[in-house]
Amino acid sequence: MSQITSQPKEFVSRPVFSESVLLSKNDSFSRVTVVTPSYNQAEFLERTILSVLNQNYPNLEYIIVDGGSKDSSVEIIKKYQKYLAYWVSEPDQGQSDAINKGFSRSTGTICAYLNSDDCYVPNALNQAVAAFSDPSVDLVYGNAYIVDGSDRPYNIAVALPFILKEHLFGLFSVPQPSSFWRRRVYDRVGGFNVDAKSCMDHEFYAKAGKLGFNFMRLDTVLSCFRMHPGSITMSGRLKERARFEVERVIRDLGYNRLLPLYGPLNLFYRAKYILVKVIYKAMFSFRRIWLSNRFVAL
Repeated sequence: MSQITSQPKEFVSRPVFSESVLLSKNDSFSRVTVVTPSYNQAEFLERTILSVLNQNYPNLEYIIVDGGSKDSSVEIIKKYQKYLAYWVSEPDQGQSDAINKGFSRSTGTICAYLNSDDCYVPNALNQAVAAFSDPSVDLVYGNAYIVDGSDRPYNIAVALPFILKEHLFGLFSVPQPSSFWRRRVYDRVGGFNVDAKSCMDHEFYAKAGKLGFNFMRLDTVLSCFRMHPGSITMSGRLKERARFEVERVIRDLGYNRLLPLYGPLNLFYRAKYILVKVIYKAMFSFRRIWLSNRFVAL
């Protein structure tokens, strides 16, 4: 594979991939499917697309499912349609429906979804694929930088060991844009719950854990999770819905007897890892001071 620049502006603002590599579909590499659900995120969509294509991965299957955006998203998608396995712009039932629709068209053995305002860091796909060389590994995940609308990092989401009960009670140990899984995980779980509007990823990981799939945590950054006024997380518009969905998953997976203890358990599990998070955040702050304040250079 040709050398990819590590300069952040180049990586997310213009194509730096080899067209021949992307179009080769080299079957000696595991096929990786990335699905991007999109709706009215033209401000960030091109950066997301470039962060995927600029991985320069030789067996990439990239699918974009747009929910009928009214902004310039379709024009941006068309600009890169040559490199897409499939794309569509039509009304859907929300994010989970868009993700499922994308995977219904996919053929990859390793899967991921990347929202239209998030980005991969350089070499993310190669690192994830390398972890799957262990046949016992079913789901791989790493850390994620938290960035603002201008790609400036101001925090880090730390990947923690996946323990089902801790995850269910609010630890959120898997940074979503930094997660990858084998196709068999998606099939056994049954895809993403279309009724979930806020915590579909939380439910997906919980079901995978309940089914006994093996999670591997990588101590490296694989993505950037963007916080901006229009994002679900930062706007808080689905905060109550999120709590409802988390409690529903707890009941569905048979832990309803512990629901009255949600608050204390949540505090206990967060406190358990507070030192780990403090150390990572201190390291992040140190590197941000002494290195570039752009996400890929960190």
